[in-house]
Amino acid sequence: MDTPTSWDDASPDELLSLDGQLCFAVHATARAFDAAYRPMLRELGLTYPQYLVMLALWEQGALTVKELGLALRLDSGTLSPLLKRLETAGLVRRERDAHDERSVTVSLTAQGAALRGRAVRVPRRILTATGLGPAELTELRASLERLTTALDTAARD
Repeated sequence: MDTPTSWDDASPDELLSLDGQLCFAVHATARAFDAAYRPMLRELGLTYPQYLVMLALWEQGALTVKELGLALRLDSGTLSPLLKRLETAGLVRRERDAHDERSVTVSLTAQGAALRGRAVRVPRRILTATGLGPAELTELRASLERLTTALDTAARD
């Protein structure tokens, strides 16, 4: 199928082709990432969303639940049970702010901080699995960030 020169020139068949959907390509890639991460994260005792929380805490230190939600693009309804499981596993601690009981701070335990040493192997294995070089990955990440910003803007309009 030829690529149209503008979206106005695209036929209904082109617009409605599953393989032509950008969202499907991103979805398929996300599922492939999930499959690639799963065995590595299983060794760490983490799910992918839990890994993201740990990455944020390893990088930033203690964060409020609100800050974590913003950083990970997760709502509190999704984040709260995830944090509860990490706390039960002994990796994080949740504490209410003494001055504002609505605010909960999440911090790493010693066990959670120590897990970082084992987790450092994961990104290298994933980056190698992509088959892309550093420049290609940098370009892809930048394109995805621009796409996310554009879609966020469109969703607000």
